[in-house]
Amino acid sequence: MKSLAIVSYTIESVDGYYNQIKSLFYDKIAIKTYTLEDLDNYGETEIKADVLLIPSYHLYKQIKGKVNKDTDLLFAHRTISKSGLDTIFKLKEGSKIVLIDESPEMAEQIISIIYQLGARHIELNSFWTSNVDDFDRFIVLGQSEYTPKANKEIINIGNSLLDINSIIDIGMKFDLFSLLDRQDVVRSYKEIRTANFGLLKILGLTNSRESQLDILMQNMDAGVIGINNDGNIFLYNENAKEIVNKDTKQVLSKKGIDLFPEIPFDYTIENLKPVEEKIIKINGYDVVVSVNPLLHSRKMYGAVAIIRRYSDLEKKEYMLRKKLIGKGYTAKYNFDDIFGESELITEAKNIAKRMSKSNSSILITGETGTGKELFAQAIHNSSLRKEFQFVPVNCGAFPESLLESELFGYEEGAFTGARKGGKPGLFELAHKGTLFLDEITEMPMSLQVKLLRVLQEREVVRLGGDRIIDVDIRIIAATNKNIKEMVENAEFREDLYYRLNVLPLKIPPLRNRKEDILGLAGYLKKSFDSDFVLTDKAKDFLLNYSWKGNVRELRNCVEYLVNLGIKIVEEKDIPVDYSEKTFDNKLILSEQNIIYEFLEQAGNNLKKYIFVLEELMIGVKNNQRLGRRTLSEIAKNKGVFISEQEIRTILLNLEKYKMAEIYKGRSGTVITEFGKKAYNYLSMG
Repeated sequence: MKSLAIVSYTIESVDGYYNQIKSLFYDKIAIKTYTLEDLDNYGETEIKADVLLIPSYHLYKQIKGKVNKDTDLLFAHRTISKSGLDTIFKLKEGSKIVLIDESPEMAEQIISIIYQLGARHIELNSFWTSNVDDFDRFIVLGQSEYTPKANKEIINIGNSLLDINSIIDIGMKFDLFSLLDRQDVVRSYKEIRTANFGLLKILGLTNSRESQLDILMQNMDAGVIGINNDGNIFLYNENAKEIVNKDTKQVLSKKGIDLFPEIPFDYTIENLKPVEEKIIKINGYDVVVSVNPLLHSRKMYGAVAIIRRYSDLEKKEYMLRKKLIGKGYTAKYNFDDIFGESELITEAKNIAKRMSKSNSSILITGETGTGKELFAQAIHNSSLRKEFQFVPVNCGAFPESLLESELFGYEEGAFTGARKGGKPGLFELAHKGTLFLDEITEMPMSLQVKLLRVLQEREVVRLGGDRIIDVDIRIIAATNKNIKEMVENAEFREDLYYRLNVLPLKIPPLRNRKEDILGLAGYLKKSFDSDFVLTDKAKDFLLNYSWKGNVRELRNCVEYLVNLGIKIVEEKDIPVDYSEKTFDNKLILSEQNIIYEFLEQAGNNLKKYIFVLEELMIGVKNNQRLGRRTLSEIAKNKGVFISEQEIRTILLNLEKYKMAEIYKGRSGTVITEFGKKAYNYLSMG
């Protein structure tokens, strides 16, 4: 799937563009969003995308160094909403008003658009070229940090929108123009006031012809009935005609709610919510109907019903599926929900995507908290089984007897307390779908034998029963233990291991993909709707901490900071027991290069440098900042010959190589996290 990166100054404008694009192109484009602050604060070194959408050249100049040379550029054609223009038209003629936008270039563009749309009864001035003290009224687009705080009249006309030009450009860049035709761009964008009147005319002519939607509707194997916002039927395909047995002329332009009272159009229209798979009777037939609202930018444009006849067998499967969905046997996550752009996580996602197209068993391994179930759900949702249930079971959460009855089910009277009528097992409930066996290494040996048979024969027998039940399932197993070592120690069946390990998938620990840590922390922070800021020392800590609990531990850390309401997060605020902090001392390539350069600088004085680093390490433990005079006295007491002037030079060089930080005056020196790693590396020889 091709990717699109959206960059703008504020999160409001980025979200606005994102929602517009998503409403038309659904999940056909992988969209990444950035604000200028994201790129400055979260260590983004390169924007990796096929296409970059950006509102102005002024902003592009600021991020040019982070844009891949192979990325196509799209400079956004922006406009304003109908309601925003209506607000402007209501302003008194001759009013002198300042317009505030995110840059001089963008302000001039919007002023030009407003004039082109006919609002020439007022005098608009750019915030960037005007003396704001001379004006009392300001027009602002959405939210802006430049909005005057004095007693001024602020007229908010809402965030700028992407014009039809930009939507079409995106459609052409990603070869998705057919989706625009299907959606009917002009009708979908009633709330946009475009300045390109010629293009609007052409689109109107194009959409008056028979669209691809009409062709698609007539070839669907289900009946489709659509009503507009007035409740009149505008869409009625051949399959619908066969099911409801009404001629097209009797249906089109008639009131859908009156003509088909069995179809829950009224509920969807009133509540703006879909109705999923409800069994109704039409002409004596059992029919399953789903109704979905036609929404755009939270405005209702009608509703569409999908109807199909159901046989007795299909009806049973339908009822079972509804029962399963009620129990929560669905997969919520997709690959887009797995955060990270590091080489390791990208490779893991790419491998998992390829695995999803197969029906073979998968064994996911990785430390606790790395997201093994997240991957399992994403694999299911990318597979041919995505329309069926995803059934997770934690093998370590049940005693042996209970786990067996949960997996295989039981017949009535199979044991004391067995439910009347029996109970289907998880193997049965996962039929046509995916069974996820988490903590598979906790499964008792006796059950491992039975699981092996299910994998071999694709059939189960309930406890206390003798009926063989065929099951069509895909097994995904997961463990945070060294399962291969357990096989060698006879703690896990070798034959089952090879049955599960057809497609092995290893999830990398967080400490091995450091480049994702700050971005992930920022992503989690946004998910909690927080705006705390990490200091440089706090960032260094996050990057160098070992994260034994991986993403789960990082999430807990962020949630802790959010709940305490800390706005500026220092290293000491991070909720980790300092006595248990363990840091990853493995040097990355850039750090190794610094060490090599440092060794040349230190020369024969390396032992003196190591001595100073060691004392600075002790100072950190004692919560002390050490100055050159203090270090000189410590050296003298320990019998180390090193002058105060030498210590001064050593400290300056340590700061040069980012191993220490010297504070002004007599505030002393503190070793950095990189300095700790360097000390551990150097002291080992």
